[in-house]
Amino acid sequence: MKSLWFVIVAFFWVGFFVLEGFDFGVGMLHSFVARDDLERRVAINTIGPTWDGNEVWLIVAGAATFAAFPLWYSTMFSALYLALLIVLLALMARGVSFEYRGKLDDPRWRTAWKWSMTLGSAVIPLLIGVALGDLLHGLPINRDHVYTGTFWNLLVPYGLWTGVTLVALSLLSGATFLALKTTGDFHDRVTGVARRVSVAAALLVAGFVIWTGLVAGRGFAPNVFAAITVVAALAAAWLAGTVREGWAFGSACVAMGATITTIFAELYSNVMVSSTNSAFNITIGNAAASSYALTLMTVVAGIFVPLVVGYQAWSYHVFRQRLAAPRVARP
Repeated sequence: MKSLWFVIVAFFWVGFFVLEGFDFGVGMLHSFVARDDLERRVAINTIGPTWDGNEVWLIVAGAATFAAFPLWYSTMFSALYLALLIVLLALMARGVSFEYRGKLDDPRWRTAWKWSMTLGSAVIPLLIGVALGDLLHGLPINRDHVYTGTFWNLLVPYGLWTGVTLVALSLLSGATFLALKTTGDFHDRVTGVARRVSVAAALLVAGFVIWTGLVAGRGFAPNVFAAITVVAALAAAWLAGTVREGWAFGSACVAMGATITTIFAELYSNVMVSSTNSAFNITIGNAAASSYALTLMTVVAGIFVPLVVGYQAWSYHVFRQRLAAPRVARP
């Protein structure tokens, strides 16, 4: 049951990054690929119906960690307190920008909210990526499972590389999603961006896979998820800029999902590695809630997770049409 809930928590994190990854990418790109406010509105409209539903996965991932592994939750959130506070502020800045940018017809007002969305969309995957990398790399945790470091101890090179890799994969997902959802000149411009971003993302993913193997003590041989990550990233790089836009977007999503899965696969059966002493590692054994709580949660998850997945699939089906700039009225 403990292993099952480790897989469920990992599933929620994978779902969050796959679904929010292209939202973050669109948020970062809309400032640079759009030539005027109308094109920026088109870019935002591609994710407008679904972005807030995608963020539910972050809340569920945090709640599942708290309920299933309370020791993991308390140590992780204590260690990452300042970083998660910045993530929360970025989430707020990004979410408010969706609602407020069209409230005033003032260029300065819209420019302020444009950069609010852009920076918020970059900070979130960067810092959460650093945090996920730190779980595997190790943090200073003592025998009482208390974090003894500072904010600067979180910024280890492997964690930063993981964060930058997730930002690059978000840009790739966002660019391929925009190419899939738009038409006309904007579509052609985004297609060129997707081609350029895909090369950088593939290189970062290759470095991430090699570095992850070394951090995990496995050497240069990739596990199955790491191999999928590399293949999917290369496929996305090859398909970006071609007429197979759906396949390019799908490959980018697989690369994102496999990247997160690689971290959790290498982490198991630990949930946090102690850089002080491996005997102080937090594992699924010493961090899990009681068997009764896990059993009850499994029943609840078995009922509601399929409902949430089904609702989101229906939402994407309803809003599946492409958007074109000339057909969008100025707000």
